[in-house]
Amino acid sequence: MQRYFKTTDLDTFELSSDDSYHITKVMRNKIGDNIEVVIDKKLYICEITKISDLVTVKKVQEVECDSELSCYITIAQSLVKEQKMDLILQKLTELGVSSIIPVKTERSIVKIDDSKKDKKHHKWHMICKEASEQSHRVTIPMVNNIMSLKELINNKKDINLICSLNENTKPLDSYLTKDVKSILFVIGPEGGFSQKEEAFLIENGFECTTLGKRVLRVETAAIYVASVINHIYKG
Repeated sequence: MQRYFKTTDLDTFELSSDDSYHITKVMRNKIGDNIEVVIDKKLYICEITKISDLVTVKKVQEVECDSELSCYITIAQSLVKEQKMDLILQKLTELGVSSIIPVKTERSIVKIDDSKKDKKHHKWHMICKEASEQSHRVTIPMVNNIMSLKELINNKKDINLICSLNENTKPLDSYLTKDVKSILFVIGPEGGFSQKEEAFLIENGFECTTLGKRVLRVETAAIYVASVINHIYKG
């Protein structure tokens, strides 16, 4: 059953124009069909009662749903090319990440003009929304505004980790104990962090971790990290 998100909590309500289009033109649903709607992290079975420009539905039943991780996971991802960033957002959402912070770094190839930031942020949010619907989550990951590393250190969690290529760093799973409630993991751009950036993060309470002996692409690293964390904190 297809899932959608709604912010207004009423017994009968209209869905957005995008969701209405998807229901009628893509899913080909009819009046009387049921869909799933998430409102404030609660899942409801809803019946379609009217189809016009916007689809109207009514709540039928609240359903128990436990699809979220037991740990709040934030991935700070250095800006990368559009297709890679879109893939990272989609897969991090599917793997249960709670929030994503796009980060400017010295070696980031991508530069986003201030005039395009709102449009880009909206696109990123919609990617996460659609991935949350597809993967049957009850939350949509928060996509933060683009930050610098100086701004990032104000968002620290219980554990704060850097994906590092330096030797003699501890493996990721050595940090992931069951009592940890929140994690911030920072992933660099294609060229990695500069020595100055890595030193700055370490000075501000971040610890280096390795993902193994092989050098991974940025998008692979993000998916690997989220997969390992997902396995530990699946609830």
